[in-house]
Amino acid sequence: MSNKQFNETMLFKPQREENKNIRSIIKKVYDSLEDKGYKPTNQIIGYILSGDPTYITSHNDARKMIRQIDRDEILEELLDFYMTHE
Repeated sequence: MSNKQFNETMLFKPQREENKNIRSIIKKVYDSLEDKGYKPTNQIIGYILSGDPTYITSHNDARKMIRQIDRDEILEELLDFYMTHE
């Protein structure tokens, strides 16, 4: 790689499918984890960091739903929400 490549900021544009309602899926997964007695924040963070779907309960198809979304899309949605609601 040339030195020029390390001096420029790369632009990251994840591809999104318009028919996915990421916020709705995150909320449903969160509620399902809470229903089963888990601490949803910890479980979702574990999933995002590791990619291991077993951090998410299969209750209410939560595991199936969260796997429909790329982890980078989840992070983007969380960051967007945080920055607009601070």
